[in-house]
Amino acid sequence: MGNGLLKDIWVLSKRSVLTTLRSPFSFIPNLLISTFFLLVYDSGLSGISQLPAFEGANYLAFILPVSVVSAAIGGAGGAGQGIVKDIENGFFSRLLLTPASRLSIVLGPIIAGMLQLFVQTILILIVAFLMGLEVATGFLGVLVVLLLAVGWGLAFAGYSAGIALKTKNAQAAQAGTLIFFPLIFLSTTFVPYELIESSWLKVAATINPTTYIFESMRTVLIDGWKFWGIAKGIIAITIACAITITFAAVSAKKAVSRG
Repeated sequence: MGNGLLKDIWVLSKRSVLTTLRSPFSFIPNLLISTFFLLVYDSGLSGISQLPAFEGANYLAFILPVSVVSAAIGGAGGAGQGIVKDIENGFFSRLLLTPASRLSIVLGPIIAGMLQLFVQTILILIVAFLMGLEVATGFLGVLVVLLLAVGWGLAFAGYSAGIALKTKNAQAAQAGTLIFFPLIFLSTTFVPYELIESSWLKVAATINPTTYIFESMRTVLIDGWKFWGIAKGIIAITIACAITITFAAVSAKKAVSRG
């Protein structure tokens, strides 16, 4: 049974990846926007890294996680959009008539979205290195950034898939993903926590899980191997994934019962 599940996940993930490759304009804009963020923020705001709170950190390394996380949020929407398309063209209903595992029907698009995000993050990192990025923890640190990005993308992909299964509407699935973009800016987006002056924004940054993703990535990029700084992001990702994947699974179960 385990082998059957893995085979189903492989087949449906492969199909989702091939579908994405046939429509490159579905992910290229997100990549370009994330790269644009990196170029503009580094060029326009790098001067503030001279403030004492930055402790001499390179601003490119500080702002890079913003670009990566924005790609994760934008790319995660692909999982929901793929499911909605399958529902609209009748493929989802036909798939329910097959012996394919119900879990694989949900995980296939989600895993495909993670793979898409993995490639996007690599491309963004390449651009950052061409701009002069230096990573305090070397190659292993780059791998940690990739894993954090993919993990955060998994959390958003689970949410996107859940919304798609619940609403069966492309616009609703897209809107449900876009509401998370404010999380990027209600955080330590441009400056360290110590430099945030507004009390309400400090509260928002404290309860915002994106803050801890930023902190984990910045730890490996700037500070080195500091356990707690990295662990905060991993904990935030684990909790978020548990919630969103459960949400997707419950939505899938209801969709199957209705179908």
